[in-house]
Amino acid sequence: MNGGKAGNERRKWARLPLAVPVFVRSRDGKGKDFLEFATALNVSAGGMLVAIRRALPAIAQIRLEIPSAPVAALALLPNASRTLRAKALRSTPAEGYYLLGLKFARPLLLPGSPNGRRRKIASAV
Repeated sequence: MNGGKAGNERRKWARLPLAVPVFVRSRDGKGKDFLEFATALNVSAGGMLVAIRRALPAIAQIRLEIPSAPVAALALLPNASRTLRAKALRSTPAEGYYLLGLKFARPLLLPGSPNGRRRKIASAV
């Protein structure tokens, strides 16, 4: 990777190669609700790539829950989103997993914010 954008690059935000545990809530191809532990392989303000064990329809609506230690709720930390809504854009089989390309329903950052200014996120509680 050279860090430059390719001529056909359509992404608005840079991807960060972070391995983050997430719970994925959605419905399978038969319409049955499920909850599965998965791993986000990279994250951007606009979406993430998740490794999951089951195939999902390309337009599946997803709710991601990022687990955190109970201590974080007591600390005086800035509000951070731990539950995110997303839509599946693509699903690619890979060695017993499916790589799910997700687009967040609402980006974590305002588009074109070079200073990384976050949008205000309402608490899910």
